[in-house]
Amino acid sequence: MKYIFSLFVFVCLSLTLTAQNTTDTEKNIADVIKKHGIENSQVMDIASYITDVLGQRLTGSTGLKNANEWAKNKLTKMGMQNSHLEQWESFGRGWDMTHFEMHAEAPTYWPIIAYPKAWSSPSKGSGEVIYLNATTLGDLDKYKGKLSGKFVMIQDMREVKEAFEATAKRHDSESLLNLANATAPVPRQGGRRFGGNASAAELRVATWKLLESEKPLAILDRSSKGDLGTVFVSGARTAEGSARDNDKYVVPQITVAIEHYNRIFRMLEKGIPVKLSIDSQSKYTNPDGNENNVIAEIPGTDLKDEVVMFGAHYDSWHAGTGATDNGAGSAVMMEAARILIETIKETGIKPRRTLRIALWTGEEQGLHGSRNYVAQNFANTGESSRSIVSLKQAQKKVSGYFNMDNGTGKLRGVYLQGNQAVSPIFREWLKPFHDMGASTLSLSNTGGTDHLAFDAVGIPGFQFIQEPISYSTKTHHSNMDNFDHLVADDLKQAATIIAYFIWQTSQRDKKLPRKEANLKYN
Repeated sequence: MKYIFSLFVFVCLSLTLTAQNTTDTEKNIADVIKKHGIENSQVMDIASYITDVLGQRLTGSTGLKNANEWAKNKLTKMGMQNSHLEQWESFGRGWDMTHFEMHAEAPTYWPIIAYPKAWSSPSKGSGEVIYLNATTLGDLDKYKGKLSGKFVMIQDMREVKEAFEATAKRHDSESLLNLANATAPVPRQGGRRFGGNASAAELRVATWKLLESEKPLAILDRSSKGDLGTVFVSGARTAEGSARDNDKYVVPQITVAIEHYNRIFRMLEKGIPVKLSIDSQSKYTNPDGNENNVIAEIPGTDLKDEVVMFGAHYDSWHAGTGATDNGAGSAVMMEAARILIETIKETGIKPRRTLRIALWTGEEQGLHGSRNYVAQNFANTGESSRSIVSLKQAQKKVSGYFNMDNGTGKLRGVYLQGNQAVSPIFREWLKPFHDMGASTLSLSNTGGTDHLAFDAVGIPGFQFIQEPISYSTKTHHSNMDNFDHLVADDLKQAATIIAYFIWQTSQRDKKLPRKEANLKYN
Protein backbone atom coordinates (compact mmCIF):
# COMPACT_ATOMS: atom_id res chain seq x y z
CA MET A 1 0.00 0.00 0.00
CA LYS A 2 2.87 2.34 0.90
CA TYR A 3 4.46 1.51 -2.47
CA ILE A 4 1.27 2.35 -4.35
CA PHE A 5 0.86 5.59 -2.39
CA SER A 6 4.49 6.55 -3.01
CA LEU A 7 4.13 5.80 -6.69
CA PHE A 8 0.97 7.93 -6.80
CA VAL A 9 2.77 10.83 -5.11
CA PHE A 10 5.72 10.48 -7.49
CA VAL A 11 3.48 10.51 -10.58
CA CYS A 12 1.52 13.55 -9.33
CA LEU A 13 4.72 15.38 -8.49
CA SER A 14 6.16 14.56 -11.92
CA LEU A 15 3.05 15.82 -13.67
CA THR A 16 3.08 18.98 -11.55
CA LEU A 17 6.74 19.63 -12.34
CA THR A 18 6.16 18.94 -16.05
CA ALA A 19 3.23 21.35 -16.11
CA GLN A 20 5.30 23.91 -14.21
CA ASN A 21 8.23 23.49 -16.61
CA THR A 22 5.88 23.89 -19.58
CA THR A 23 4.40 27.05 -18.06
CA ASP A 24 7.87 28.43 -17.31
CA THR A 25 9.03 27.70 -20.85
CA GLU A 26 5.98 29.41 -22.35
CA LYS A 27 6.52 32.43 -20.09
CA ASN A 28 10.18 32.57 -21.06
CA ILE A 29 9.32 32.38 -24.77
CA ALA A 30 6.73 35.15 -24.35
CA ASP A 31 9.31 37.34 -22.59
CA VAL A 32 11.93 36.74 -25.27
CA ILE A 33 9.44 37.47 -28.05
CA LYS A 34 8.41 40.67 -26.26
CA LYS A 35 12.04 41.73 -25.94
CA HIS A 36 12.76 41.33 -29.65
CA GLY A 37 9.36 42.69 -30.68
CA ILE A 38 9.20 45.75 -28.44
CA GLU A 39 12.69 46.67 -27.27
CA ASN A 40 14.61 45.61 -30.39
CA SER A 41 11.93 46.30 -32.98
CA GLN A 42 12.77 46.83 -36.63
CA VAL A 43 9.19 47.03 -37.89
CA MET A 44 9.32 50.74 -38.73
CA ASP A 45 12.56 50.35 -40.66
CA ILE A 46 10.93 47.62 -42.74
CA ALA A 47 7.77 49.69 -43.21
CA SER A 48 9.73 52.77 -44.26
CA TYR A 49 11.60 50.87 -46.95
CA ILE A 50 8.41 49.30 -48.28
CA THR A 51 6.57 52.63 -48.45
CA ASP A 52 9.15 55.41 -48.82
CA VAL A 53 11.67 53.64 -51.05
CA LEU A 54 9.67 51.02 -52.95
CA GLY A 55 6.49 53.11 -53.03
CA GLN A 56 3.23 52.06 -54.70
CA ARG A 57 2.89 48.35 -55.45
CA LEU A 58 0.00 48.00 -57.89
CA THR A 59 -0.30 44.38 -58.98
CA GLY A 60 1.39 43.87 -62.34
CA SER A 61 3.41 47.09 -62.06
CA THR A 62 7.14 47.59 -62.16
CA GLY A 63 6.88 48.87 -58.59
CA LEU A 64 5.50 45.58 -57.32
CA LYS A 65 8.04 43.58 -59.29
CA ASN A 66 10.86 45.52 -57.61
CA ALA A 67 9.19 45.19 -54.21
CA ASN A 68 8.86 41.41 -54.60
CA GLU A 69 12.57 41.06 -55.30
CA TRP A 70 13.45 43.20 -52.30
CA ALA A 71 11.19 41.23 -49.95
CA LYS A 72 12.52 37.90 -51.19
CA ASN A 73 16.11 39.02 -50.55
CA LYS A 74 15.26 40.68 -47.24
CA LEU A 75 13.66 37.51 -45.87
CA THR A 76 16.76 35.55 -46.85
CA LYS A 77 19.01 38.05 -45.04
CA MET A 78 16.82 37.72 -41.95
CA GLY A 79 17.59 34.00 -41.90
CA MET A 80 14.54 32.47 -43.54
CA GLN A 81 15.03 29.58 -45.94
CA ASN A 82 13.63 28.77 -49.38
CA SER A 83 12.72 32.40 -50.00
CA HIS A 84 11.28 32.55 -53.51
CA LEU A 85 8.68 34.00 -55.82
CA GLU A 86 5.79 31.64 -56.50
CA GLN A 87 3.95 32.34 -59.73
CA TRP A 88 0.22 32.41 -60.19
CA GLU A 89 -1.93 32.91 -63.28
CA SER A 90 -3.49 34.85 -64.86
CA PHE A 91 -3.95 38.37 -63.62
CA GLY A 92 -3.70 40.38 -66.81
CA ARG A 93 -1.52 43.28 -67.80
CA GLY A 94 0.00 45.70 -65.33
CA TRP A 95 0.12 49.49 -65.42
CA ASP A 96 2.73 52.12 -64.54
CA MET A 97 1.89 55.79 -64.04
CA THR A 98 4.92 57.78 -65.22
CA HIS A 99 3.67 61.40 -65.15
CA PHE A 100 0.52 63.26 -64.26
CA GLU A 101 -0.61 66.86 -64.06
CA MET A 102 -3.94 68.55 -64.50
CA HIS A 103 -4.86 72.23 -64.50
CA ALA A 104 -7.83 74.54 -64.82
CA GLU A 105 -7.20 77.12 -67.55
CA ALA A 106 -10.48 79.06 -67.63
CA PRO A 107 -12.25 80.97 -66.32
CA THR A 108 -9.25 81.19 -63.96
CA TYR A 109 -6.11 79.12 -63.50
CA TRP A 110 -5.46 76.68 -60.68
CA PRO A 111 -3.64 73.34 -60.35
CA ILE A 112 -6.10 70.52 -59.80
CA ILE A 113 -5.66 67.81 -57.18
CA ALA A 114 -6.50 64.60 -59.01
CA TYR A 115 -5.21 61.10 -59.83
CA PRO A 116 -5.73 58.81 -62.81
CA LYS A 117 -7.45 55.54 -62.14
CA ALA A 118 -5.25 52.49 -62.59
CA TRP A 119 -5.17 51.06 -66.12
CA SER A 120 -6.37 54.34 -67.67
CA SER A 121 -5.01 55.13 -71.12
CA PRO A 122 -2.64 58.12 -71.45
CA SER A 123 -4.13 61.50 -72.33
CA LYS A 124 -2.72 64.90 -73.25
CA GLY A 125 -4.55 68.04 -74.31
CA SER A 126 -6.97 70.74 -73.25
CA GLY A 127 -10.70 71.09 -73.64
CA GLU A 128 -14.01 72.13 -72.12
CA VAL A 129 -15.91 70.25 -69.44
CA ILE A 130 -19.31 68.62 -70.04
CA TYR A 131 -21.57 67.09 -67.42
CA LEU A 132 -23.10 63.87 -68.74
CA ASN A 133 -26.52 63.68 -67.12
CA ALA A 134 -28.34 60.63 -68.47
CA THR A 135 -31.06 58.80 -66.55
CA THR A 136 -32.43 56.82 -69.51
CA LEU A 137 -30.99 55.21 -72.61
CA GLY A 138 -32.67 57.89 -74.70
CA ASP A 139 -30.81 60.62 -72.80
CA LEU A 140 -27.51 59.32 -74.20
CA ASP A 141 -28.46 60.28 -77.75
CA LYS A 142 -27.95 64.00 -77.15
CA TYR A 143 -24.29 63.38 -76.22
CA LYS A 144 -23.36 61.39 -79.32
CA GLY A 145 -20.69 63.15 -81.34
CA LYS A 146 -20.16 65.80 -78.66
CA LEU A 147 -17.72 64.20 -76.19
CA SER A 148 -14.52 63.81 -78.21
CA GLY A 149 -11.83 66.20 -76.98
CA LYS A 150 -13.84 67.06 -73.87
CA PHE A 151 -13.61 66.36 -70.14
CA VAL A 152 -16.77 64.51 -69.12
CA MET A 153 -18.06 64.70 -65.56
CA ILE A 154 -20.20 61.66 -64.71
CA GLN A 155 -21.27 62.42 -61.14
CA ASP A 156 -23.04 65.34 -59.50
CA MET A 157 -21.65 67.18 -56.51
CA ARG A 158 -21.15 65.72 -53.05
CA GLU A 159 -21.71 67.90 -50.01
CA VAL A 160 -18.62 68.45 -47.89
CA LYS A 161 -19.34 68.60 -44.18
CA GLU A 162 -16.85 69.90 -41.65
CA ALA A 163 -15.51 67.24 -39.30
CA PHE A 164 -16.38 68.20 -35.71
CA GLU A 165 -15.27 64.82 -34.40
CA ALA A 166 -11.86 63.19 -34.68
CA THR A 167 -11.36 61.14 -37.83
CA ALA A 168 -9.01 58.76 -35.99
CA LYS A 169 -10.54 56.50 -33.36
CA ARG A 170 -9.71 53.58 -31.10
CA HIS A 171 -12.05 50.90 -29.81
CA ASP A 172 -13.81 51.70 -26.57
CA SER A 173 -15.13 49.20 -24.04
CA GLU A 174 -18.57 49.20 -25.65
CA SER A 175 -17.36 48.34 -29.15
CA LEU A 176 -15.13 45.57 -27.80
CA LEU A 177 -18.00 44.20 -25.72
CA ASN A 178 -20.20 44.12 -28.80
CA LEU A 179 -17.54 42.15 -30.64
CA ALA A 180 -17.12 39.74 -27.74
CA ASN A 181 -20.89 39.19 -27.52
CA ALA A 182 -21.33 38.50 -31.23
CA THR A 183 -22.98 35.19 -32.03
CA ALA A 184 -21.68 32.63 -34.49
CA PRO A 185 -22.29 33.76 -38.08
CA VAL A 186 -25.11 32.19 -40.07
CA PRO A 187 -23.91 30.45 -43.27
CA ARG A 188 -24.68 32.34 -46.45
CA GLN A 189 -27.76 31.07 -48.25
CA GLY A 190 -27.82 30.30 -51.95
CA GLY A 191 -29.41 32.42 -54.61
CA ARG A 192 -28.59 35.86 -55.96
CA ARG A 193 -26.03 37.66 -53.87
CA PHE A 194 -26.91 41.11 -55.09
CA GLY A 195 -30.18 42.57 -56.19
CA GLY A 196 -30.15 44.89 -59.15
CA ASN A 197 -32.13 47.00 -61.54
CA ALA A 198 -31.69 45.57 -65.03
CA SER A 199 -32.43 48.89 -66.71
CA ALA A 200 -29.87 50.65 -64.50
CA ALA A 201 -27.27 48.04 -65.46
CA GLU A 202 -28.12 48.46 -69.14
CA LEU A 203 -27.76 52.23 -68.80
CA ARG A 204 -24.33 51.85 -67.19
CA VAL A 205 -23.10 49.59 -69.97
CA ALA A 206 -24.51 51.83 -72.69
CA THR A 207 -22.96 54.90 -71.07
CA TRP A 208 -19.51 53.35 -70.97
CA LYS A 209 -19.83 52.10 -74.54
CA LEU A 210 -20.64 55.65 -75.61
CA LEU A 211 -17.67 57.03 -73.68
CA GLU A 212 -15.29 54.46 -75.16
CA SER A 213 -16.49 55.19 -78.70
CA GLU A 214 -16.34 58.98 -78.29
CA LYS A 215 -12.84 58.93 -76.75
CA PRO A 216 -13.00 62.10 -74.61
CA LEU A 217 -9.83 63.54 -73.11
CA ALA A 218 -10.86 62.11 -69.75
CA ILE A 219 -13.77 61.01 -67.59
CA LEU A 220 -13.94 62.91 -64.30
CA ASP A 221 -15.43 61.54 -61.10
CA ARG A 222 -15.04 62.14 -57.39
CA SER A 223 -14.71 59.59 -54.63
CA SER A 224 -17.61 58.88 -52.30
CA LYS A 225 -15.70 60.20 -49.28
CA GLY A 226 -12.69 62.31 -48.41
CA ASP A 227 -11.95 66.02 -48.32
CA LEU A 228 -9.09 68.45 -47.59
CA GLY A 229 -7.15 67.08 -50.54
CA THR A 230 -7.59 63.42 -49.67
CA VAL A 231 -8.54 61.47 -52.80
CA PHE A 232 -9.65 57.83 -52.77
CA VAL A 233 -8.66 56.15 -56.04
CA SER A 234 -8.84 52.62 -57.42
CA GLY A 235 -9.10 51.06 -60.89
CA ALA A 236 -10.61 52.14 -64.20
CA ARG A 237 -13.93 50.85 -65.52
CA THR A 238 -14.85 49.43 -68.90
CA ALA A 239 -18.17 48.71 -70.59
CA GLU A 240 -17.30 45.03 -70.93
CA GLY A 241 -14.43 42.80 -69.86
CA SER A 242 -11.57 44.01 -67.71
CA ALA A 243 -9.23 46.98 -67.97
CA ARG A 244 -6.44 44.42 -67.46
CA ASP A 245 -7.23 42.62 -70.72
CA ASN A 246 -4.47 42.96 -73.31
CA ASP A 247 -5.36 45.24 -76.25
CA LYS A 248 -8.37 46.60 -74.37
CA TYR A 249 -8.92 50.34 -74.86
CA VAL A 250 -9.56 52.00 -71.50
CA VAL A 251 -10.89 55.53 -71.66
CA PRO A 252 -8.79 57.88 -69.44
CA GLN A 253 -10.45 58.20 -66.03
CA ILE A 254 -9.51 60.75 -63.39
CA THR A 255 -10.66 61.02 -59.78
CA VAL A 256 -10.69 64.66 -58.68
CA ALA A 257 -10.47 66.01 -55.12
CA ILE A 258 -13.99 66.81 -53.97
CA GLU A 259 -13.39 70.53 -53.43
CA HIS A 260 -12.08 70.93 -56.98
CA TYR A 261 -14.76 68.69 -58.48
CA ASN A 262 -17.51 70.67 -56.77
CA ARG A 263 -16.00 73.98 -57.87
CA ILE A 264 -16.03 72.90 -61.52
CA PHE A 265 -19.58 71.58 -61.19
CA ARG A 266 -20.89 74.79 -59.64
CA MET A 267 -19.47 76.86 -62.51
CA LEU A 268 -21.16 74.60 -65.05
CA GLU A 269 -24.45 75.05 -63.17
CA LYS A 270 -23.99 78.79 -63.58
CA GLY A 271 -23.52 78.34 -67.32
CA ILE A 272 -19.85 79.36 -67.15
CA PRO A 273 -17.60 77.32 -69.49
CA VAL A 274 -14.69 75.58 -67.76
CA LYS A 275 -11.53 74.63 -69.64
CA LEU A 276 -9.03 72.11 -68.31
CA SER A 277 -5.70 70.69 -69.47
CA ILE A 278 -4.19 67.30 -68.78
CA ASP A 279 -0.89 65.51 -69.27
CA SER A 280 -1.31 61.94 -68.10
CA GLN A 281 1.38 59.49 -69.10
CA SER A 282 1.36 55.79 -68.35
CA LYS A 283 2.31 52.46 -69.87
CA TYR A 284 1.06 48.91 -69.73
CA THR A 285 3.40 46.28 -68.32
CA ASN A 286 3.55 42.56 -67.63
CA PRO A 287 2.06 41.38 -70.95
CA ASP A 288 2.09 37.67 -70.02
CA GLY A 289 -0.37 38.44 -67.22
CA ASN A 290 1.33 36.26 -64.62
CA GLU A 291 2.11 37.43 -61.10
CA ASN A 292 4.03 36.20 -58.05
CA ASN A 293 3.60 35.83 -54.31
CA VAL A 294 6.65 36.00 -52.02
CA ILE A 295 7.12 32.82 -49.94
CA ALA A 296 9.75 31.92 -47.32
CA GLU A 297 10.10 29.44 -44.44
CA ILE A 298 11.60 28.66 -41.07
CA PRO A 299 11.95 24.85 -41.12
CA GLY A 300 10.32 22.76 -38.43
CA THR A 301 11.64 19.72 -36.57
CA ASP A 302 9.63 16.68 -35.49
CA LEU A 303 6.44 17.96 -37.19
CA LYS A 304 8.21 19.68 -40.09
CA ASP A 305 5.76 18.24 -42.64
CA GLU A 306 3.03 20.32 -41.03
CA VAL A 307 2.85 24.07 -41.62
CA VAL A 308 1.84 27.24 -39.82
CA MET A 309 1.21 30.03 -42.31
CA PHE A 310 1.11 33.77 -41.75
CA GLY A 311 0.89 36.58 -44.23
CA ALA A 312 -0.45 39.85 -45.54
CA HIS A 313 -1.19 41.28 -48.92
CA TYR A 314 1.77 43.20 -50.29
CA ASP A 315 0.15 44.92 -53.25
CA SER A 316 -1.43 48.36 -53.04
CA TRP A 317 -3.23 50.95 -55.08
CA HIS A 318 -1.16 53.65 -56.74
CA ALA A 319 -2.12 57.10 -55.44
CA GLY A 320 -0.26 56.71 -52.13
CA THR A 321 2.50 54.35 -51.02
CA GLY A 322 0.27 51.63 -49.60
CA ALA A 323 1.32 52.24 -45.99
CA THR A 324 -1.76 51.28 -43.98
CA ASP A 325 -3.04 49.14 -46.86
CA ASN A 326 -1.05 47.08 -46.59
CA GLY A 327 2.56 47.97 -46.02
CA ALA A 328 1.71 47.86 -42.32
CA GLY A 329 0.55 44.24 -42.43
CA SER A 330 3.46 43.20 -44.66
CA ALA A 331 6.02 44.88 -42.41
CA VAL A 332 4.43 43.31 -39.32
CA MET A 333 4.56 39.81 -40.79
CA MET A 334 8.18 40.24 -41.91
CA GLU A 335 8.98 41.58 -38.45
CA ALA A 336 7.18 38.63 -36.83
CA ALA A 337 9.43 36.31 -38.85
CA ARG A 338 12.51 38.23 -37.67
CA ILE A 339 11.33 38.10 -34.04
CA LEU A 340 10.90 34.32 -34.28
CA ILE A 341 14.36 33.86 -35.82
CA GLU A 342 15.94 35.90 -33.01
CA THR A 343 13.90 33.98 -30.41
CA ILE A 344 15.15 30.66 -31.81
CA LYS A 345 18.74 31.92 -31.70
CA GLU A 346 18.44 33.11 -28.10
CA THR A 347 16.55 30.16 -26.60
CA GLY A 348 17.87 27.33 -28.75
CA ILE A 349 14.29 26.06 -29.04
CA LYS A 350 13.24 25.33 -32.60
CA PRO A 351 9.71 25.28 -34.02
CA ARG A 352 8.09 21.88 -34.32
CA ARG A 353 6.10 22.78 -37.43
CA THR A 354 7.44 24.64 -40.45
CA LEU A 355 6.66 28.37 -40.33
CA ARG A 356 5.78 29.84 -43.72
CA ILE A 357 5.31 33.50 -44.54
CA ALA A 358 3.42 34.65 -47.62
CA LEU A 359 3.24 38.17 -49.03
CA TRP A 360 0.27 38.10 -51.37
CA THR A 361 -0.30 40.04 -54.58
CA GLY A 362 -3.52 40.77 -56.44
CA GLU A 363 -5.52 41.15 -53.22
CA GLU A 364 -6.94 44.54 -54.15
CA GLN A 365 -8.58 43.12 -57.26
CA GLY A 366 -10.13 40.11 -55.53
CA LEU A 367 -7.72 38.07 -53.33
CA HIS A 368 -6.14 36.66 -56.49
CA GLY A 369 -2.73 35.81 -55.01
CA SER A 370 -3.97 33.93 -51.95
CA ARG A 371 -6.82 32.22 -53.79
CA ASN A 372 -4.51 30.98 -56.50
CA TYR A 373 -1.99 29.78 -53.91
CA VAL A 374 -4.68 27.84 -52.08
CA ALA A 375 -5.97 26.41 -55.36
CA GLN A 376 -2.49 25.34 -56.43
CA ASN A 377 -1.52 23.77 -53.11
CA PHE A 378 -4.56 22.74 -51.09
CA ALA A 379 -7.62 22.39 -53.32
CA ASN A 380 -8.86 21.15 -56.65
CA THR A 381 -10.81 23.82 -58.48
CA GLY A 382 -13.13 24.23 -61.42
CA GLU A 383 -12.80 26.99 -63.98
CA SER A 384 -11.50 29.54 -61.47
CA SER A 385 -9.65 29.60 -58.15
CA ARG A 386 -12.96 30.50 -56.46
CA SER A 387 -14.76 27.30 -57.46
CA ILE A 388 -13.50 24.67 -55.01
CA VAL A 389 -14.37 21.12 -56.07
CA SER A 390 -12.41 19.02 -53.58
CA LEU A 391 -9.42 19.17 -51.22
CA LYS A 392 -5.87 17.96 -51.69
CA GLN A 393 -4.16 15.90 -48.99
CA ALA A 394 -1.76 18.78 -48.33
CA GLN A 395 -4.67 20.73 -46.86
CA LYS A 396 -4.52 18.45 -43.81
CA LYS A 397 -0.95 19.55 -43.12
CA VAL A 398 -1.75 23.22 -42.51
CA SER A 399 -2.48 23.96 -38.86
CA GLY A 400 -3.64 27.52 -39.44
CA TYR A 401 -3.17 30.85 -41.20
CA PHE A 402 -2.85 34.29 -39.55
CA ASN A 403 -3.44 37.49 -41.51
CA MET A 404 -3.12 41.23 -40.95
CA ASP A 405 -4.83 43.76 -43.20
CA ASN A 406 -6.76 46.45 -41.34
CA GLY A 407 -4.31 49.29 -41.15
CA THR A 408 -1.82 50.48 -38.56
CA GLY A 409 -3.94 49.90 -35.44
CA LYS A 410 -2.72 47.65 -32.65
CA LEU A 411 -4.38 44.30 -32.01
CA ARG A 412 -7.28 44.09 -29.57
CA GLY A 413 -8.02 40.41 -30.18
CA VAL A 414 -9.00 37.93 -32.87
CA TYR A 415 -11.97 37.32 -35.15
CA LEU A 416 -12.66 33.58 -34.78
CA GLN A 417 -14.57 33.21 -38.07
CA GLY A 418 -17.19 31.15 -36.26
CA ASN A 419 -14.59 28.62 -35.05
CA GLN A 420 -15.71 28.19 -31.43
CA ALA A 421 -13.23 25.40 -30.74
CA VAL A 422 -10.21 27.72 -30.91
CA SER A 423 -11.67 30.14 -28.38
CA PRO A 424 -10.15 28.63 -25.20
CA ILE A 425 -6.81 28.19 -26.97
CA PHE A 426 -6.58 31.77 -28.16
CA ARG A 427 -7.85 33.04 -24.81
CA GLU A 428 -4.81 31.51 -23.13
CA TRP A 429 -2.47 32.85 -25.78
CA LEU A 430 -3.73 36.39 -25.30
CA LYS A 431 -3.11 36.40 -21.54
CA PRO A 432 0.54 37.57 -21.78
CA PHE A 433 -0.71 40.56 -23.79
CA HIS A 434 -3.65 41.77 -21.69
CA ASP A 435 -1.47 44.63 -20.48
CA MET A 436 -1.00 45.60 -24.14
CA GLY A 437 -4.76 45.82 -24.71
CA ALA A 438 -5.31 42.49 -26.51
CA SER A 439 -7.97 40.31 -24.88
CA THR A 440 -11.10 40.22 -27.07
CA LEU A 441 -12.30 37.18 -28.98
CA SER A 442 -15.22 37.51 -31.39
CA LEU A 443 -17.09 34.73 -33.13
CA SER A 444 -17.79 37.22 -35.91
CA ASN A 445 -16.63 36.76 -39.44
CA THR A 446 -14.63 39.55 -40.96
CA GLY A 447 -14.09 39.69 -44.70
CA GLY A 448 -12.34 41.44 -47.52
CA THR A 449 -8.89 39.95 -47.14
CA ASP A 450 -6.74 36.88 -47.60
CA HIS A 451 -7.69 34.71 -44.62
CA LEU A 452 -10.93 34.03 -46.51
CA ALA A 453 -9.04 31.98 -49.10
CA PHE A 454 -7.95 29.56 -46.36
CA ASP A 455 -11.25 29.57 -44.49
CA ALA A 456 -12.99 28.62 -47.75
CA VAL A 457 -11.11 25.29 -47.89
CA GLY A 458 -11.45 24.39 -44.22
CA ILE A 459 -8.07 25.66 -43.03
CA PRO A 460 -8.39 27.75 -39.85
CA GLY A 461 -7.79 31.29 -41.09
CA PHE A 462 -7.85 34.34 -38.85
CA GLN A 463 -7.75 38.12 -39.09
CA PHE A 464 -7.00 40.13 -35.97
CA ILE A 465 -9.24 42.76 -34.39
CA GLN A 466 -7.42 46.07 -34.83
CA GLU A 467 -7.83 49.63 -33.70
CA PRO A 468 -9.52 51.54 -36.54
CA ILE A 469 -7.37 54.70 -36.25
CA SER A 470 -8.03 56.66 -39.50
CA TYR A 471 -8.00 53.65 -41.81
CA SER A 472 -11.50 54.02 -43.26
CA THR A 473 -11.73 57.78 -42.96
CA LYS A 474 -8.39 58.95 -44.37
CA THR A 475 -5.91 56.38 -45.64
CA HIS A 476 -7.55 53.26 -47.10
CA HIS A 477 -6.98 53.47 -50.91
CA SER A 478 -6.17 57.16 -50.72
CA ASN A 479 -3.35 59.44 -51.80
CA MET A 480 -2.61 59.99 -48.09
CA ASP A 481 -1.81 56.34 -47.40
CA ASN A 482 1.78 57.12 -46.51
CA PHE A 483 4.34 56.22 -43.84
CA ASP A 484 3.46 59.28 -41.73
CA HIS A 485 0.13 57.66 -40.80
CA LEU A 486 1.73 54.53 -39.32
CA VAL A 487 1.71 54.29 -35.51
CA ALA A 488 5.01 52.78 -34.37
CA ASP A 489 3.93 51.45 -30.95
CA ASP A 490 0.85 49.82 -32.47
CA LEU A 491 2.86 47.98 -35.11
CA LYS A 492 5.41 46.81 -32.55
CA GLN A 493 2.61 45.38 -30.44
CA ALA A 494 1.00 43.68 -33.44
CA ALA A 495 4.23 42.02 -34.61
CA THR A 496 4.94 40.76 -31.09
CA ILE A 497 1.53 39.19 -30.55
CA ILE A 498 1.41 37.62 -33.99
CA ALA A 499 4.87 36.13 -33.52
CA TYR A 500 3.66 34.53 -30.29
CA PHE A 501 0.52 33.12 -31.93
CA ILE A 502 2.62 31.63 -34.73
CA TRP A 503 5.00 30.10 -32.22
CA GLN A 504 2.26 28.60 -30.05
CA THR A 505 0.54 27.13 -33.11
CA SER A 506 3.82 25.52 -34.09
CA GLN A 507 4.49 23.94 -30.69
CA ARG A 508 1.08 22.40 -29.97
CA ASP A 509 0.82 18.61 -29.99
CA LYS A 510 -2.25 18.89 -32.17
CA LYS A 511 -3.09 21.17 -35.07
CA LEU A 512 -5.62 23.91 -34.45
CA PRO A 513 -9.21 22.60 -34.37
CA ARG A 514 -11.21 23.09 -37.55
CA LYS A 515 -14.75 23.97 -38.42
CA GLU A 516 -16.77 21.25 -40.07
CA ALA A 517 -16.14 21.31 -43.82
CA ASN A 518 -18.46 20.00 -46.53
CA LEU A 519 -15.66 19.39 -49.02
CA LYS A 520 -14.17 15.95 -49.63
CA TYR A 521 -10.54 14.96 -50.16
CA ASN A 522 -9.37 13.70 -53.51
